[in-house]
Formats: sequence, structure tokens, C-alpha cells
Amino acid sequence: MLTARERIERQMADPSLVRLHRKLSRLKSTVTMMNTGAHPDDEQNGMLAWFRLGLGMRVIIACSTRGEGGQNALGPERLGPLGLIRSRELEEAARAIDSDVSWLGHGPADPVHDFGFSKDGDATFTRWGEAPTVERLVRAYRMERPDIVIPTFLDVPGQHGHHRAMTRAAETAITLAADPNAYPEHLTEGLKPWKVAKYYLPAWSGGGDTYDDEVPPPATTVTIVAEGRDPATGADYDRIGEWSRYYHASQGMGHWPKRPEKGWQLHLKLSATGSHAERSVLENLPASLALLADMPDLTANIAESLRSADAAISAAVAAFPDRDAIIEALTEVAGWLDTVATTATPRFQELHGHRIARKQREVDAAIIEAAAIFERAYADPSVISPGGSATLTVELGEGASDHWVGIRSVLPAGVSSSVQSLAGDRVLSLTAAADAPLSNLYLPAWSALGGNGHAHMEVSAEIGGRIATAAFDLEEPFAVTPAQSLTLLPDALLVPLGTKQTEWPIKANVAGANAPVSFKTPPGWVMKKTDGGWIASPTDAAKPGLVEIEPQIDGHPAFQVTPIAYRHIGRTSFRAPATLKILSVDLKLPEGARIGYVGAGADRVGLWLARMGLDVTELDAQALSGDLSRFTTIVVGIFAFGIRKDLAAATGRLHRFVEEGGHLVTLYHRPSDGWDPNETPVRRIEIGSPSLRWRVTDPRAEVTVLAPDHLLLKGPNAISPEDWQGWDKERGLYFVSRWDDAYDPLLAMHDANEQPLQGALISAAIGRGRHTHTSLVLHHQLDKLVPGAFRLMANLVQPA
Repeated sequence: MLTARERIERQMADPSLVRLHRKLSRLKSTVTMMNTGAHPDDEQNGMLAWFRLGLGMRVIIACSTRGEGGQNALGPERLGPLGLIRSRELEEAARAIDSDVSWLGHGPADPVHDFGFSKDGDATFTRWGEAPTVERLVRAYRMERPDIVIPTFLDVPGQHGHHRAMTRAAETAITLAADPNAYPEHLTEGLKPWKVAKYYLPAWSGGGDTYDDEVPPPATTVTIVAEGRDPATGADYDRIGEWSRYYHASQGMGHWPKRPEKGWQLHLKLSATGSHAERSVLENLPASLALLADMPDLTANIAESLRSADAAISAAVAAFPDRDAIIEALTEVAGWLDTVATTATPRFQELHGHRIARKQREVDAAIIEAAAIFERAYADPSVISPGGSATLTVELGEGASDHWVGIRSVLPAGVSSSVQSLAGDRVLSLTAAADAPLSNLYLPAWSALGGNGHAHMEVSAEIGGRIATAAFDLEEPFAVTPAQSLTLLPDALLVPLGTKQTEWPIKANVAGANAPVSFKTPPGWVMKKTDGGWIASPTDAAKPGLVEIEPQIDGHPAFQVTPIAYRHIGRTSFRAPATLKILSVDLKLPEGARIGYVGAGADRVGLWLARMGLDVTELDAQALSGDLSRFTTIVVGIFAFGIRKDLAAATGRLHRFVEEGGHLVTLYHRPSDGWDPNETPVRRIEIGSPSLRWRVTDPRAEVTVLAPDHLLLKGPNAISPEDWQGWDKERGLYFVSRWDDAYDPLLAMHDANEQPLQGALISAAIGRGRHTHTSLVLHHQLDKLVPGAFRLMANLVQPA
């Protein structure tokens, strides 16, 4: 349940008059547009803010992945947990511009997922599958019926392969969505063919620090001009777009442009009349109820009803903020729409019935808002476990006492409700069956009209002689989660081959209902219970490779539930099967290494160095300003110079540390991460830009050793071709493009059909010490328990 301060912050960010104005402005247009992209944050928020808030269109953001393969500027969450964070970020970003979200992919276990990076659409479809991706877009077109589709990026060389794949799929799906013979299973589900009226490409380049489009954008056929400011807030539409991008905080988004954008250029690629110049994207579209009245073959009664409804909508908008006048006008609108819905011809219903049904829902939502019927709904606790219970409270608004009000709860499967109180607040008792299924982590859509999550409320009220109904979300997402969460400490063991150690202590911490813990062990390992936890022991000499031990709670597979809480997205949690992974590897550690680790929360390298058996100290601001000579090696984690101001201030001390005999190891940084080529490294190192050109995305790319006798490659582990096998996602990114002559490049690698890059690992003897910089994604390989990554990392942290 939200705290008092959290509720205050929510109300401050969502004033009721702004909320009412948003609900009224939706009514002006009968056009739906869809913006397609591959990741959360791909949307063109300023333009979408104008389409939705300035022109009244329904806006849908269609996103193919959850962004789980990206990076996290906020904390340590990556992969599945990061995908959950970025899903919530996009939903909140959509809320800021009153838009909807349609998800094509459903997390890291789904074929359509974010696997990091690719450089062309073909490589992306190798992982996603082109046919399944196109089918999902066809389904989205048929479900949502967009009149306009606009991808954010072009399908051109130099662009992110995920973007290219999504843009290609968006165009391919247009023809198939209109074909009654394509995907007949859709028709059995009640979906009908749909013809997208206009398909636009951006007439701008997707270049910048990351991408480098090799082909110029297509010619501009229409320019979108955001006129004036948003009447409800007085803000420029592009500024509201940045309010939306603010929620993509894990990607460092949310900037304050000195001058907000006012125009966006588009190229009309496909339409019934071909590609041609336009004055507006709304040309030849039924952009309002009044324009719908001009459609051919309408009876005079239907045409008049549409025009009357349009005039009443204008009256409601003009009456803002007079709630009584708004309700009176919208009640009239509802009557006219009822007439159209019940008496229009089958042909009109086939082409435009969805527009009328949408307007009916929007009118009801606006009436309920104007009448101040609903205040909030919340569950306590906000999650429920099989066999558990909770209380659901619905607080009604001050206008509820003047009307009959009914409520209906929509709950997860296996959860039932009973009325506890109808006096004042409506209170329901919730009970989850013992076999209630756990809720999915990734929902398929998010709607600005409400009704999101695994549970929501439908509120009805009799107003103006008719029943209006609207959907409302709970203050916090409600879900069915496991009764226990098991945390293993550690959750992974590194077992050097030939080690004399035969026992590894494991703690199994159970949160939630008390239940016995047990383990299913593979051949070669046993788990013995002790007073303080468990002991993992091999039955024979360890063999190289990875094994997994499955923990169970009360005889069932155990889950680890990881809470996630950030101010901009609220609280949620990620769950995954709990496992104990054991990697047996030929690993030798450098003698005498005393390591200081400077992390920024974006990697777990310090943890892995400690698990390898090395002497590791986490360096905070006080430690960085203290005596650094007690360390032989200092490792700086990814992004750290951009996130930790104390580290940036200590740059000079790090340089002296090297000059006086220390070994400084810096992991990859982006040019934007506080990396000054002349000031941050000990000698000049320039990071390549745009970064698309300076990365190797194929994790199987051949690695050429340029300096086989270099001390970092010879010992204590002799790096061999086997150490480059089994890498996940990619080799490296943000490669160094230029460096001082003091540095030696140690490796070369490249993606297919590209020139070798030599900036993945460079090292220089400087003074009595050494500086090594690597762009290899070692932190990810350590998380994935890639043997070669541990062997190479042990070499890199050796004393100078």
C-alpha cells in the first residue's frame, strides 16, 4: 500500500483538472496512430504528445521487446529484472502522454526479446524469427486498427538491427493485415482484416552518438507542426514529450532541450493514393465524428447523429472546467452515439464501428471523471500467495453520494472476492485458492483508459439517466506470487580444478511462510544440512563444466523473488527459479593481488572477484580519498566515471597510483559517461563514436591475439582459443578508437564483413605501474559463468 507521501506525490503529479482535460481532448479525434519500435524508449515522444494532446488522436506505442538486453544506469538489475523495469518505464512514459502500449515480446524467455545488439535486420530475425514477429504485428494491427503507422527508425545500414527488423516487419504486416487469407486463426478468434490507411517513414536520420545511418532519410512529404501549447498544462508538446522520456530513467533519459522541437518531418511511403506531398497526416482520413458523417451511403438520421455528437463534444470541451456543463454535454454525446451504434448499416459498422465503440468508452470515462465518482483503489497487502488473503478497498469520490454507484472487481485467476463493507468505502475480502496460478510477469498491453494489471476495478454510476462505466487501476499492481522466496548465499560457486577444498557452505534464506528446504542434486555433488545452513560437496574430483542444483520448498521447485522499487515506477518484483550453479574451471589467481573495486551499481564485477577468492575491497568516497598504495590493483566498473562524482574527483589520485606502481583496470565506458579522452585515462584514450561502429555484436566472432607473449595473456592463466568459447550476447562494445602510443593493443576482432577492431583490450606500462582498459563485456560473461571470462579477469587484475 502506498505511503502518505507517495499518495501526495501521485496527486501532485496527476491533478484532477488535467486528468479531466485529457479525457475530453481524446474525444475530438476518431483517428488511431501507432508508433513502432524495438525497445522501451524508442518512441518519438514529442511528436506523439502533439498527436495525442494537440490533435486528440488515440496513440499506441507498439514495442517488440522489453529492453532486457540493455544496460541499466540506475542499479544492478539486468536481463529479466531489467526487462520488468523497462516495461514499467514505458507504461509510465505512455501515461505521461495519455497513450496506450502494445507489447509484441514477453520477456527473455520469449523468442522476440532484446538480446543486446545486432547490426542488421537479418541477424535480428535469426534470433526472433521474421514470420512470428510479422504475425504479432498483424495481430496488433487487426486488434487496434490504426489508421496511421509510423516506425521511429529507418531500415538502413548503420542502424540498430533490432530497429531495422521492427521497421521491416511493420511494413510487411500492412499488406498481410488486410489480406483475409493471411493468418486465418485470427479470424476464428474474432479478429477481422484491417487496412492501414497510411504508412510513414521518418524523414530524419537515426544518427548521433550511437547510430550512423549510411543512407540519407527519404524526402519529406509532410511536416508535423506542433502549434501552441497544451491547454491543460501550458507546456510545449515537446516538453511534455520529455516528461514522458523522464520515465526511461534506467537508460539515462529525460533531458531539458533549450528550445523544444516544434516540427517533425515524415515521408508517406504507403497509402491508397501513393506517396505524395500532404499538408497534414489527417488528409483523407475520417478524423472526427463530423467527418464520419460525410461517409457515403449513410442514412440522414445516422449522419445527423454523428454531427450532433461532434457538436456536443465541442460544447463539452468548451465548457471545461465546468463539470456540470461537461456532464450535460457528454450525456447528449452518449445518446447520439447509442443511436449510431444501434442503427448504423452493417457496412458502416464494419468500417467504423470500432471508432464509435471507442468513443462510447471514452465518453463514459470522461463522465465518471467529471462527476468525481472514483478516488482510489488499493489492496493490502498488494500481492497475494496461493491460499492467502488480502483486503481490497475502493474509495469513492465526493460525487458518488449523488448517484447510484456499482463496483466490480476484476481479479487474477484463482482469486475470489466477498463483500466486507458497503458503508462509505467499499471493502472486499480477497482469497486465493491453494492452487491459484502465479501471475505472469509480462502483460501484453497497457491502456490509458485503465483496466491494467492482473486486477482492476470497473466502476459504474447512473448519471443523467444512463449508466456510465469506466475502468480504474489499483494504486499498486496486484498479483499472485509465491508464498516463499528462497535466496541462496552464494547462488553460484567457482570451483578451481585441483583445489584441495572439499566443502562450500551455502545459506538458504527463506522469506515468507515457513516450509522445509531440500535440494535435488546432479551426479557428482551432495548437499548436507548443518546447523547454520548447508554444505555443498563433490563426491569425486571436480570435472570442468557447469552443473546446477535445484532447491525445493516443501517438495516443489523454489523461486527467488527479487523486489524492485524505484520512485519513478513504484514497487514490483521479479521472480525466477532459484538455482545453485557450480562452475568448475581451470583457474589460477595472481599472487599477492590486493584489489580495490570502484563500482557504480551497474555490474557485479567486485562480487565475482571476491568469489574467485581474491582479496577485494569496495572503495567508497572516503576510501578513494585515502591511502591507495595498499592496493596492487584498482578496478573501475562500467559507467563509473559518469555516475560517481567522487571517482571523477579522484582521477588525479588514480593517475598517481599508476605512476607509483599500481595497476588501474578500467572497464568499458561510453563517451557520455564522464569520459574525457585527455583527462580520465592515464594517457589519452578516445572511445569510438558512433558506438554502432565500435562494437562486436557476434559472441562467436573470431578473436585474433595480437600480442601472444603479453603478460596479461600469458599468466597466471594462459589464454587460449577455448577461453573465447561460450560467450553470451556479444564480445564487446564502446571499443577504443584511438589511443596514446604508450598503449599496446592485445586483441583484434570484428563482426562479419567488417574490418578488424583492435580497441577491445589495450594496456600500457606507465611510470612504475600499468593502466589497462577493456571494452569486452566481461561483467556480463561473469554473470553467465563463462569460464574464459574468469581466467582473463584473473590475469587483468594481476599486480603491475
